[in-house]
Amino acid sequence: MERSSYFREGPPRAGSTGSTVLRELVERAAGGDQEAFASLVQVSSDRLYAVAYRILRDPYLAEDALQQTLITIWNELPRLRDPDRFEAWSYRVIVRASTAEAKRGKRATTTLRLLPDDADEAPGPDEFGAVAERDRLDRGFRKLTADQRAVLVLHHYLGLTPVDMAEVLGIPVGTVGSRLHYATRALRAALEADERATSTEERSA
Repeated sequence: MERSSYFREGPPRAGSTGSTVLRELVERAAGGDQEAFASLVQVSSDRLYAVAYRILRDPYLAEDALQQTLITIWNELPRLRDPDRFEAWSYRVIVRASTAEAKRGKRATTTLRLLPDDADEAPGPDEFGAVAERDRLDRGFRKLTADQRAVLVLHHYLGLTPVDMAEVLGIPVGTVGSRLHYATRALRAALEADERATSTEERSA
């Protein structure tokens, strides 16, 4: 599975706003500056929502996870020792909120997003194959647990290293490798099962 075929290029990193500016916003927000926090939300929300959506596969649940994450960030930010670690820390918060949201199972996941977020028109003839492939991968991804989705999103979508993933997930680096291996194997099995089911339906038609 190629990263570009499903996860696409990761979101703009918070540091792209300027590490000095970001650090200043974090420090001011940690001190209770609501205006600084609003700016921090503005530069962070899109990337955090993108992570939540790819774990939860549901826009409403992703929005709930994002709102809970922003509340947690506001409450816990004063305890963040190193403002330069804000980005990694915020990923940890959104992953925890997303997996908790998934385990609560507040509503069935029914929304299926086949096209990129910025697609306004139906795909042309040459794009139907790519759309069908994203559809197949999306079905397979939905069969994984939230924890399995999270590790794949961190690795393939955000492009984090095992060391960074360990920090986000709060687990040893060796455990990251094991989780990634089993998540990849589970996704492969789900895709193969989907392919067999599709072939059976086509033969029965």
